[in-house]
Amino acid sequence: MFTGLVQAIGTLQRCGSGVQVIWPPHEGLNEPLNLGDSVAVDGVCLTVAELLPHGFRADVSDETLARSTLGAKAQRGEAVNLEPALRLSDRLGGHLVSGHVDGLGQVEAIARTGESWRLELSWIDRRYGRYVCDKASVAVNGISLTVAGSEDLGCRFWIAVIPHTWSRTTLHRLRVGQVVNLEADLLAKYAERLLQPTADAASGSSLDRAWLQDHGWS
Repeated sequence: MFTGLVQAIGTLQRCGSGVQVIWPPHEGLNEPLNLGDSVAVDGVCLTVAELLPHGFRADVSDETLARSTLGAKAQRGEAVNLEPALRLSDRLGGHLVSGHVDGLGQVEAIARTGESWRLELSWIDRRYGRYVCDKASVAVNGISLTVAGSEDLGCRFWIAVIPHTWSRTTLHRLRVGQVVNLEADLLAKYAERLLQPTADAASGSSLDRAWLQDHGWS
């Protein structure tokens, strides 16, 4: 589990059947990594398979390559956002991020507004628009961000990015038309699953809107 608060930026490279992440000397994550640790790489949870002098190597499945931008970025040696896994004692400064990318998004527009930036994105797979609403959380390339507004049933949305986030992550490298990794709000997905009609084998009841209304939820 992660928070979407980026600690460092590294360079992603292809390495055999996996990838390796390299960062400059005297930079990198706040604490040393160990074998088996989880690291969010542009929002994708990877496991450290080998420690390198200034980075690490990770194995990557075909599913991960198909569902994210990692394959293309590794081929081009592009910069990626890095965050180690959350400890239970850590502050949750962002939002709960699983590191499991839901789908890809596309950058529709970028505009500076005063000291901040307006970043407009759209889901390539429109099914995920239902998880987007004003003030909802979304992870863009592993960065915890808040939806400022949306349209087209959530399939297109925009975010106000503050200067610190803009400069300390790879957001400032984005260009219109570029593809990004998107993970919808984890709590929204759980809530949707719970609201789907499911028969309870013991009682024969189901959790739906009628059940919620009968138990005091309006």
